[in-house]
Amino acid sequence: MRRLNQAILHVQRSNTFCIFTLMKLPYWIIALALVACSCKKSNPPVNIITDTTHADTSNLVHLPLRGGDLTILPPIEALSGQFFDSTSPRQCMDIMQEFGCNIIRVGIWNHAQDGHLDLDHVLLLCKRINQLGMQIMLDFHYSDTAADASRQLPPAAWAGLSFVALKDSVQTYTQRILTALKDQNTLPSIVQIGNEIDNGLLWGTGRISGPQDANWNNFAGLVKSGISGVKAVDASIPILLHCSQTQNADTFFSNLQQHGVPFDIMGISYYPWRDTKDLQVLQQRLNQLAATFNKPVFIAETAYPYSLRNNYDLMPNFITSNDQLIYPQFFATQAGQLQFLTALKKVIAAIPGNMGLGFSYQNPEWTAYRGEGSYSSPWENMTLFDFY
Repeated sequence: MRRLNQAILHVQRSNTFCIFTLMKLPYWIIALALVACSCKKSNPPVNIITDTTHADTSNLVHLPLRGGDLTILPPIEALSGQFFDSTSPRQCMDIMQEFGCNIIRVGIWNHAQDGHLDLDHVLLLCKRINQLGMQIMLDFHYSDTAADASRQLPPAAWAGLSFVALKDSVQTYTQRILTALKDQNTLPSIVQIGNEIDNGLLWGTGRISGPQDANWNNFAGLVKSGISGVKAVDASIPILLHCSQTQNADTFFSNLQQHGVPFDIMGISYYPWRDTKDLQVLQQRLNQLAATFNKPVFIAETAYPYSLRNNYDLMPNFITSNDQLIYPQFFATQAGQLQFLTALKKVIAAIPGNMGLGFSYQNPEWTAYRGEGSYSSPWENMTLFDFY
């Protein structure tokens, strides 16, 4: 076992980072957590909590919502993955909540093959989030697998449906999921209709390719059906719509408005390797979005590598070279990962009119480990855990 740098381990509870570890015996995985300043613990209401009770100190940046997407936590736990804070085994969400996370993003798939991302598992996960006093952000993928800007595969059960039947299925399914969450008193504080939907959802009925695509009417109709399903359960739940990058996000949200799609929050993914690597350009784009639409901006997905190594498992990683990074400003090191997220938080906080709502770190738990039930990941070098 490699000894940790004691200077890194020595941190204050009010700081923007901490150290924690994930261990699948007999291997250790060391981690740098990048969540945020401390948060107010309270039972999550339906409306968004804007926690302003903790003033910033030194270089800390306060944001109302500081979160992470823990969608892959249940399958890791099912394979006996254990999370450690220093040398003590603890629950992953306990660690994140203690060090400032106040909202957890949870993705839901219609009929996941591994069974971990369907309704039953989401209900259990949301109970755990609620018990810790954190808020829930529910992300409907409307697919049996992960949906993003590069793929939006309809659920197998909806194959061949007419447009009218597909709209009805979207609304009914959305309403059923939220009713189940309401029945166990774990309604989300934010609902996301579709994941990275700037190329549409439920391809090919709802696929779009640009602002003039004739399929926009279908796409908008499907999104409206999802929103109607939310509002049928609780009209006060804010709706987030999610664009995969900042470039052309203004055109995407403008088209949504032109097609009469109501939404409350603009969700944006920010990954430097597929977006601008210039944080000044990022600031300008986010400022312009907030000013144009007079709606808050939430970075729904972000991540940054703490290493370019790929020697822990046999699965190739997504990020492997410096030319994919904001380099040399932020190195692929623990310190560079922290510096990147601190800089991003400052960008979000600087959006005029307090329109910078916060961020969600994408899959901080999606690490690889060896041993019985070994688990591979292409994301292992971008988690908040490393693989020493």
